[in-house]
Amino acid sequence: MVKKIVPVIDSYQERAVAVGVEIGQPDSPFTLEESLNELCLLAQTAGIEVMATLTQRLEKPNPKTYIGVGKLEELKAVVHELGANIILFDDELSPRHLRELEKHFDETVRIIDRTALILDIFAQHAATREGALQVELAQYEYRLPRLTRAWTHLARQAGGGGGRAGSVGGVGLRGPGETQLEVDRRDIRRRIAHLKEELEKVKSHRRQYRRRRKKSGIPVVALIGYTNAGKSTLLNALSNANVYVADQLFATLDPTTRRVVLSNHNEILLTDTVGFIQKLPTHLVAAFRATLEEIAEADLLLHVLDISQPTAQQQAQAVFQTLKEIQADHLPIFTVLNKIDLLKDPQQTRNILAEYPNSVAISARHGIGLTDLMQKLDDFLFRRQHAISVVIPQREAYLIQLVSQEGIVEKIEYAGKDVFLQGKIPGRHLAKYTPYLYQAAAEKSQNEGLAYERTS
Repeated sequence: MVKKIVPVIDSYQERAVAVGVEIGQPDSPFTLEESLNELCLLAQTAGIEVMATLTQRLEKPNPKTYIGVGKLEELKAVVHELGANIILFDDELSPRHLRELEKHFDETVRIIDRTALILDIFAQHAATREGALQVELAQYEYRLPRLTRAWTHLARQAGGGGGRAGSVGGVGLRGPGETQLEVDRRDIRRRIAHLKEELEKVKSHRRQYRRRRKKSGIPVVALIGYTNAGKSTLLNALSNANVYVADQLFATLDPTTRRVVLSNHNEILLTDTVGFIQKLPTHLVAAFRATLEEIAEADLLLHVLDISQPTAQQQAQAVFQTLKEIQADHLPIFTVLNKIDLLKDPQQTRNILAEYPNSVAISARHGIGLTDLMQKLDDFLFRRQHAISVVIPQREAYLIQLVSQEGIVEKIEYAGKDVFLQGKIPGRHLAKYTPYLYQAAAEKSQNEGLAYERTS
């Protein structure tokens, strides 16, 4: 099916046809149409006008061209009719699919998949050296197996080939039979190795920073959520920060941390992180590992959910899936239902609040509900004691001492190299104990001592 779209910004020089394909039984919480709508928003963020969308449902992708032969002919006709110069696919294309598709279009038409589009947006919005390094690494790892005619090889990017091996007049010459493609691949691998070294330095610096931060005793709350849910707006509202905010996907990319004073004069460090999205490229998750560790080591996750979106529940599922991928799904989560000012029926807010036990409804933009949010954070992190039943290895003795100092020890027993502990602890320390939560595996007996099965 083809759906033509009336252009909203005539000044765009890059115009696209978006292609969405549903393969077999979909495992995504988003429908094909919802996913395509999001692709159009991504394109708009990248400065591309989507002129039409084309959809197809298949049992499995065409091994050569991803879409069927008939649909490919239909796509060619639409591209020609609309004068489009970009074809956007809503999934990541394999190198073979990309090569085969390019054979059916001339060099004035570029074929871009969802991953390449997201990487391009990230490259536009990376404001710090760390962000630029992470995006560049992800781009090179994505491009390496996809070097085709669309690739402008590094000789033309270098701005002068005097000292570049393989260039005319350069110091080195290609070996016998070595093609430009092979030269480019070698250069990319060299660049990837260099970027990984630089990012390892960044990771080391972040590790030292986190150690100093932990010594301060101030709990860290990480803002997470689907892109454009309002995380940066909330950070600005709570901390009087001046973080860039725009009504577009991935308006901010680099993490920002601000000190926030809660209602009872207790302090937290509030960190804004990159927005999540469905089908988040694996290259991006790997490259942003150092940044995503900020989430994994937080004391509390503040999940900002835009409840004005029809796909709010699907967006929440995508966020939880990403947390699982970065191994941060064990952390305590507080849900912030944002943009309630856009809801026409107040009953919608009450219904959604009932679905999330630890939640509060707000409008970050208009300051609605922020006092309630800060009070709930203060209560969770500082004033309320949370019950724990854990099995802690004796090598982690500091965790036992922490309960003695700041919480309440109700029961403690030693069994081999483990310590069984029941008690209560302030919420700001709860994340430290979640890896050691347990389920009783057997009744305690006089001969066998304690037996527990840990859960995470």
